[in-house]
Amino acid sequence: MSFFAAIYLFIWYGVVAVIITVIVLMLLRLALNYADVNPFSKPALLVRRFSDPLVDPVRRGLARTGLDPKIAPVGTILIAILLGYFALQLVGTFLGTIVGVIDSLERGAIVSLIGHLLYGLLALLSLLIFMRIVFSWGASSENRVLRFLIKVTEPVLAPARRIIPPLGMFDISPIVVLLLIQLFQTAIAGTLIR
Repeated sequence: MSFFAAIYLFIWYGVVAVIITVIVLMLLRLALNYADVNPFSKPALLVRRFSDPLVDPVRRGLARTGLDPKIAPVGTILIAILLGYFALQLVGTFLGTIVGVIDSLERGAIVSLIGHLLYGLLALLSLLIFMRIVFSWGASSENRVLRFLIKVTEPVLAPARRIIPPLGMFDISPIVVLLLIQLFQTAIAGTLIR
């Protein structure tokens, strides 16, 4: 196993451990809520002390959109899984690009080096666009992560938005940009990366 594969595996185990911890904590919270346990008992206070920082932002977001805040633990589980997926994709893209660059440098293949760098940048851009799409569904415009995603992806999405009109209330320009990025990645993998 290579060094970078070991790093990815270590990070994967860490992300999975965090996701499982969040799931167990939320399931305990749901079980204590539905079992009608005294909310001031030690187990209930302990679970709420650890889970409130995770559940409260989701609860506020659900209340703002008019949904029932009682499903906040389930939403927290889904968000934890989604964030874990994004983290693993980001790490995988970064490590894959580094491995490709190192391999290209060892072989002295400048064209392959440029191909790996372009491929990694396009993969990162597509991940950021996908994250922006998902975060825009629930996060408010004051959210720092969403502001960062808008700032980074807007130079690519704005020209596409001018060319492709929205379909009713749906902006399909990010989907078209993602398809174009996928096309460019395939072309780069077929021509520059060898």
